[in-house]
Amino acid sequence: MTSQLTLPTSKIQPPLDENFHPAILANRAFQAQCKKNGIPLVIGLERSSGEITRFETKILPEDHPKAEENVEYIERIIKFLLWQRGGFKLYIGGSEKIGKSLQKIYAQDGSRKFDYDFLGKKVYEQDFEVVICTVDEVPASHEAGKLLGGYLQGARIGFDLGASDRKVSAVVDGEVVYSEEVVWEPRKHSDPAYHAREIKKALSTAASRMPHVDAIGGSSAGVYVENRPMVASLFRAIPEEKFGEIKNLFLKIKDEMGVPLEIINDGDVTALAGAMSLEDTGILGIAMGSSEAAGYVNADGRIMGWLNELAFAPVDYNPNAPIEEWSGDIGCGASYFSQQCVFRLAPAAGIEIPEDVTDAAKLKFVQEKLEAGHKGAIKIWQSIGVYLGYTLAHYADFYDLKHVLILGRCTSGSGGDLIIEGAQNVLKNEFPELNFHIQLPDEKSRRVGQSIAAASLPALEK
Repeated sequence: MTSQLTLPTSKIQPPLDENFHPAILANRAFQAQCKKNGIPLVIGLERSSGEITRFETKILPEDHPKAEENVEYIERIIKFLLWQRGGFKLYIGGSEKIGKSLQKIYAQDGSRKFDYDFLGKKVYEQDFEVVICTVDEVPASHEAGKLLGGYLQGARIGFDLGASDRKVSAVVDGEVVYSEEVVWEPRKHSDPAYHAREIKKALSTAASRMPHVDAIGGSSAGVYVENRPMVASLFRAIPEEKFGEIKNLFLKIKDEMGVPLEIINDGDVTALAGAMSLEDTGILGIAMGSSEAAGYVNADGRIMGWLNELAFAPVDYNPNAPIEEWSGDIGCGASYFSQQCVFRLAPAAGIEIPEDVTDAAKLKFVQEKLEAGHKGAIKIWQSIGVYLGYTLAHYADFYDLKHVLILGRCTSGSGGDLIIEGAQNVLKNEFPELNFHIQLPDEKSRRVGQSIAAASLPALEK
């Protein structure tokens, strides 16, 4: 496979991946070509409630000798924006030729069929559409979102639905007065009644510990749109014909309880917990576990309802980059910031991972090598650090960042420090103009936790 784009060599290379081509360097090289005679191109993304993301950039004129780079550059930007912000209608303003190419790419039989299906019918319940227009016809930006989080007054319930346990807390004026964790197995149950019963039981238990309930906030893995789970691993056993019961479950609970209720992706709640502990804004949380999960609190200190599914967002423009197993695309975040990356780099590190054990045991096996000082294992985490440094510079083109929190099982032990050290080294040497802080969650952040952050999501009705 070849790339049309110019792929500059990075100053700092991952010790185990000399073919890594950071998205940020390729994008900057392309824009450098556009500096003299580039023409404007505007991308618009429409998602639920009429919200619009408008992204302005430049491309090469059609008569430029390297104009063939335009489509690849724009497609990679769009792919990132789709999984960062979300959207079912894509506006291409300023180039009919690029627009027609993208209509073929983002189609039922196109190379981005996964994105076309997933973001259309599954997430937004709309047909995914590419609209070709002029620059001026791209709708104006409208990023209202729901201003969620940071509300601590009153008697609140906070809950977190995990794959192996469900947690719930009773929170009064920001203080946890009761908390419990209950083991459950949601992914094994195909009857929506099981999920409804277990979630209502948790809420009822927390409610019994307070004289009344003013609001309910929750978190869970998956894609949530307006309090409706559109895609969620917890509910994967539920057949398609019954999934409507789950989509409307939390809306029904809200009506039954008669109080404000908000449930969102657990990555956003993690970022919110970080914001509350740091007492600051502009926070991106990145969890490196079985995949890459992310959440973001904007400069105003609120969550905007973006997807933040950065596992699917491209970060490496190497045309032979690893394939992301679900979407079929290459060079996406999941292959660089998760246990998948550890497993991928292990052979180059001289580590043979046992095959007949769970993924958790595989990761632990390599982490034990790391803690024992195995040179190859150290290079794995150093490589992740280099990946992260260049990728954070890329993320900074799309997020307003003051803090980056990294967490998840891949950051435990000395691995977390190696990742941060590598990322900071890249940022210092390649991107000295960027100024944000990278850290692991501190003790205060752990004390705030998901339950208080989740409970703080809804504003009280006046």
